[in-house]
Amino acid sequence: MIGTIDFLIRHGVAVLFAAVFIEQAGIPLPAAPWLLAAGALAAAGKMNGFAALLAASVGSLLADLIWFYLGRKFGSRALGLVCQINLQPDSGVRRTRNFFLRYRMPGLIAAKFVPGLGALVVPLAGSSGVSPKRFILFDGVSSLLYAGTYMILGSLFSRQLEQLIHTLSGLGHSALGLIAAVAAFYIAHRYLRRQRLLHQLKTARITVDDLYQKQEAGENLVVLDLRSQIEFEQNPALIRGALHMTLDEVPLRESEIPRDRAIILYCSCPNEVSSARVALQLHDRGLHRVRPLLGGMDAWRKRDYPTELYQPAAAAPSKR
Repeated sequence: MIGTIDFLIRHGVAVLFAAVFIEQAGIPLPAAPWLLAAGALAAAGKMNGFAALLAASVGSLLADLIWFYLGRKFGSRALGLVCQINLQPDSGVRRTRNFFLRYRMPGLIAAKFVPGLGALVVPLAGSSGVSPKRFILFDGVSSLLYAGTYMILGSLFSRQLEQLIHTLSGLGHSALGLIAAVAAFYIAHRYLRRQRLLHQLKTARITVDDLYQKQEAGENLVVLDLRSQIEFEQNPALIRGALHMTLDEVPLRESEIPRDRAIILYCSCPNEVSSARVALQLHDRGLHRVRPLLGGMDAWRKRDYPTELYQPAAAAPSKR
């Protein structure tokens, strides 16, 4: 452990840049411990605090710029890639999109401090048409606040951190082994949970082409739009004949779902995991003919298949 601290003292700027860049790139390895240690070392006069803060901020900004431009170019596909790298369940995309739609760019500052949220907000900002200058301004401020906050905490609690380091040093290599084992278990748990959900999804989903062909053939299907209320208000277009329910409303409005017809679910998550979860819930309640829509609403739009604008129940939907 002491060797690790000595390494941080000698190569602090490069280590902090790499640690923050890796975290902001989406890999679930937290940079906070390195920033706390850097703050403690800066308080003890063993590290240049300004250089450490600058390196961490630049690392954060550079990683975010990469995801920002990927979001601008690839849209929801970039979000799906972040989920795979970060091992986030796609329900996190729904929550992040709601968060961004509500708070817009000021929310980027708060998102840095929420694990998993910051990695998803950045490509979402890129796909939402935010200008690069505006993004750099807000992301630069958030990067400075993120790195600075942890470094200040490290300097304030430098004595406690020093005691912790000495305690871990007394354990020798067993402490490093324990930390590595915990980190490996955490990453493996998240990976296996995600793979299990995706496997369940792949066995049931339906493509947009199949759905369109079934509608054209006159099959009497039930199509449920599971987007959040905020997303729905931003774009009230529905797949032809769809009924809108939020995820929270599904259990309360289950009686509105016919039990004798095939049910197709779609949302805005890149890998339809929210739809898959609802499908499993409905299956447990006795509705067995339930299938998520592969690609969700984005895939339907890309094929330019018919949509309807939502209208109050008293009025008929207006077709595009």
